[in-house]
Amino acid sequence: MSVLKLNSSGPDVQDLQQKLKDLGFDPNGVDGHFGPGTRAAVIAFQTSKGLNADGVAGPATLAALLGSDAGAASGGGDVSSDSGGPTPAAGELDLSGLDGKVPAAVIAQIPEAAADFGITTSLRLAHFLAQCALESTNFTAVVENLNYSAQRLLQVFPKYFKNVDVNAYARNPQKIGSRVYANRMGNGDEASGDGFTYRGRGYIQLTGKNNYQAFSGFIGEDCVADPDLVATKYPLASAAFFFKSNNIWAICDRGANDATVTSVTKAVNGGTHGLAERIQNFNVFIKALS
Repeated sequence: MSVLKLNSSGPDVQDLQQKLKDLGFDPNGVDGHFGPGTRAAVIAFQTSKGLNADGVAGPATLAALLGSDAGAASGGGDVSSDSGGPTPAAGELDLSGLDGKVPAAVIAQIPEAAADFGITTSLRLAHFLAQCALESTNFTAVVENLNYSAQRLLQVFPKYFKNVDVNAYARNPQKIGSRVYANRMGNGDEASGDGFTYRGRGYIQLTGKNNYQAFSGFIGEDCVADPDLVATKYPLASAAFFFKSNNIWAICDRGANDATVTSVTKAVNGGTHGLAERIQNFNVFIKALS
């Protein structure tokens, strides 16, 4: 039996959508494309049946939709996950130790990000959270701060302000972003304003129009048209997308040691800025998840 999930398409998806609609779970259209609306309907159906609510329509969910006893649950007991492996309730990723160490709103996003982007072990999650915490000032910053003074601009972006009146840009985030990110990462020139429009957002600063387009294609929602979604709806998912797209999970899998944290940091940051704090974060999270 096939597995249907976000961005799947075809007759099987259309059949799934029709079944959901017939049962009163609105998939936001019967068009054969598994988008966010269909995923939400699947989650609602899974919840109603006591299934693992991961938004993936695999054997257990499809069997329940067909009225079969296989995979359906009337409440209580562990059930299999459609995306493979034990459910979080069975202990695959026990997040309870993160209470008080990571904001509750962030913890709530982890199961979905884990299912969608390959966070399959506590080791991967500890590395991931360690980097997110540093890059987002402990999960408080979801939009890049470009409010620089003239002096700071020359320190942070020296090559973009040679032979330019830096005072004309100081304390003007829109002008700064439009200049420093112009003509790269899929952005247009400075006059287009793309650099500011697609400035860093999320817990690991998704930046550039090309990256927003790639993320939109995976998540099934147009973050190019509405880039603020990355900050407001997908701050953790966009960070996990960055890890998956750059195969950083393979680095994480090397181990729970300072050398691996250093390698992950270089992959994320391009250098070792804040390394001591990243290592400290990792040690806190891996202990909490053990």
